[in-house]
Amino acid sequence: MVGSHIPDTVLTSGSNVAQALKEAIAVFTRAGIETPEQDALIFAAEALGCAVLEVRLHATALMPTQFFAHVAQRAQRIPVQHILGTAWFGPLSLAVGPGVFIPRPETEVLADWAVRQIGNKHMKVADLCTGSGALSAYIAHYCPNVSIVAVDKDERALKWARKNVPEHVSLCHADVCDPELLKGQDSTFDLIVSNPPYVPESNCLQPEVYHDPYHAVFSGADGMTVINGMVMRMMQLLKPGGLCGIEHDDTTSAAVQECVSATGLSQDIRVLKDLAGIDRFILAKRS
Repeated sequence: MVGSHIPDTVLTSGSNVAQALKEAIAVFTRAGIETPEQDALIFAAEALGCAVLEVRLHATALMPTQFFAHVAQRAQRIPVQHILGTAWFGPLSLAVGPGVFIPRPETEVLADWAVRQIGNKHMKVADLCTGSGALSAYIAHYCPNVSIVAVDKDERALKWARKNVPEHVSLCHADVCDPELLKGQDSTFDLIVSNPPYVPESNCLQPEVYHDPYHAVFSGADGMTVINGMVMRMMQLLKPGGLCGIEHDDTTSAAVQECVSATGLSQDIRVLKDLAGIDRFILAKRS
């Protein structure tokens, strides 16, 4: 079982901020958490109502009891975002929790690419596998005049997305692999983005990953099931000259390029790297 015994000094009130941080970092380290100090500071900032960089200025203050409850949860490898109920995506604080995929920082690269393609133009955009609505919310934040349709097959995810996206973003309950997805809208979209499930099935990942809905993370033995199923329809929905961007696993860049090329509807297929310099996105134009 992941996690370890949590000292009473962490579970009970009475510790000052400096001591509580020290104990929490020790607990997180024993639990195998990769960022023990960062996580402890995030919970302290939340409890104290201050910025992370200001936490240590309160070293001698009494640590609020909320902090200790959060530490106990995190020691069981519950994601920070689920504990706090929010996840930062660019400048946006998104509502998240059980039943929805937690947006990752690397996806901000795709969101930023989309915003740069839109600029000041009035575009029709689709966000396939929207999950929490992160990509749609980001695009709508910077490009409020665009028309956006956000699609997901999971009604639970769409409930979270509705909390995060502006009212003018249309939510669509549908399977992105349906060959009749968004029927009647062929060749009408200027831009389509997707962060689909793409991780090869595995039981060897960090425990936090398994708190995300399984179907929102994993996509068959090779991670390509959903991508293979949606790419043809994605290209059909684009206008000639329309653009698409797809996030993928770090092992499948070549496979995704081949999949997009095989539609016979694409040109100018390019690779976009993530924040770590890893091939993470495929960009293409509808021919």
